[in-house]
Amino acid sequence: MERIIIKALALLAAISGLVSCGKAEQSYEEVAYFKMQGNKLERPVDYRSWVYVGTPLTPNDMNNGKAAFPEFHNVYIDPVSYDQYKATGKWRDGTILVKELVSVGTKAAVSGNGYFMGEFIGLEATIKSSKYFAKEPGNWAYFSFTTPSNENLKSLSAPFATNKCNGCHANSAKDDFVFTQHYPVLRAAKGVGLEVIPENTSER
Repeated sequence: MERIIIKALALLAAISGLVSCGKAEQSYEEVAYFKMQGNKLERPVDYRSWVYVGTPLTPNDMNNGKAAFPEFHNVYIDPVSYDQYKATGKWRDGTILVKELVSVGTKAAVSGNGYFMGEFIGLEATIKSSKYFAKEPGNWAYFSFTTPSNENLKSLSAPFATNKCNGCHANSAKDDFVFTQHYPVLRAAKGVGLEVIPENTSER
């Protein structure tokens, strides 16, 4: 409980600072939602209370049985970085996005045929940090806490090699290594300002 209160106060202080200074440049020194041990990332916690971005799925059924990412990816972004993105349209130094991996379960429901979530099977994260990843393209690094058994998660993760993720993100992601083209929540929020709440507008 104490931890949650401290995080909430830090978030309020950060947002207050953005408004009072007329500036939305927050860095990980001021508000951080991740911890490093050397070059390894500690497994993120409390991320389901962050801003939910969306859940893409590229099922095996539509990719000749060989989809690179055949599971659901529930994507969350830390709330301070989301507010920075609303204010400036840019990803702050210190941004973290988390992908919670969920298997494809049943393909039939009372509503009809489709793809429905099964079980939690893994966790991944992406971080932008000039302090820790100055030599990585865009200062982004990518991590996985998933284990071969798809059961217990690792507590620490070293970043993937640069050629594992950065190249695809650099070539295909629309917005600073982030695939915002696939997330209407992020498209609606980009640069609209802190005072605007996109989901409260009538425009669709």
